[in-house]
Amino acid sequence: MRHTALTIAGSDSSGGAGIQADIKTMLANGVYAMSAVTALTAQNTRGVASILESTPEFLADQLDSVFTDIYPDAVKIGMVSSGELIRTIAEKLKEYEAKNIVVDPVMVATSGAKLINDEAIGTLKECLFPLAAVLTPNIPEAEVLSGRKITSKEGMEEAAEMIGRTYHCAVLLKGGHQLNDANDLLYCDGKSRWFYGKRIDNPNTHGTGCTLSSAIAAGLAKGYGLEEAVEQAKQYISGALEAMLDLGGGSGPMDHGFDIQSRFAR
Repeated sequence: MRHTALTIAGSDSSGGAGIQADIKTMLANGVYAMSAVTALTAQNTRGVASILESTPEFLADQLDSVFTDIYPDAVKIGMVSSGELIRTIAEKLKEYEAKNIVVDPVMVATSGAKLINDEAIGTLKECLFPLAAVLTPNIPEAEVLSGRKITSKEGMEEAAEMIGRTYHCAVLLKGGHQLNDANDLLYCDGKSRWFYGKRIDNPNTHGTGCTLSSAIAAGLAKGYGLEEAVEQAKQYISGALEAMLDLGGGSGPMDHGFDIQSRFAR
């Protein structure tokens, strides 16, 4: 029996983030990946040129097709840029009683491009966050969600607790952004745990957020507890960065297949 996971996110035409990164990550972590595309993006390592959203009807059809045939053991949600699409996702997840939902509240691309409008942020908080097993914001996203500036380790702890208590779910607040390097904080059931990572000197970090949340979803799909899923996911992303793939003229992608040993990969 193969474990399965569904990614609901945008497509990245350059292959380093979004749906493409999610599928590569899930496959590399031993899980069969499925997808529902919220938007097509024209982007590369230098930035996002344009976005074409799915209609709510088409997104609903994609979700119906997945859940009525190959039921996912976990669901990862990434870029959703409109309130209408967010409501569609929430309705379908509730209808099918989806489990192990990982929400990566994608608001800004690594390149700095804004990927979600202000109205959709409110809908995200109202409709999707209460369904999540865990949220995985980075520091800028956590600042938006908590309404406070985060400039220290203590600030991360306070923001994670505030977000977790507000939305009644676990929160993995990711470090980086010149704060705590690769150290991430998990707030769950009133307790906090730091996951310490090593700083890897690699400027090619396109899609790191997508990759980490998908690796966590893969772990949950395989039956890991949340802490174990986070630990495995951090080890995986460290390996993908250490492989030092160097593609494109901007912030390039990681090597999602760094640990795949196959005669077909040679």
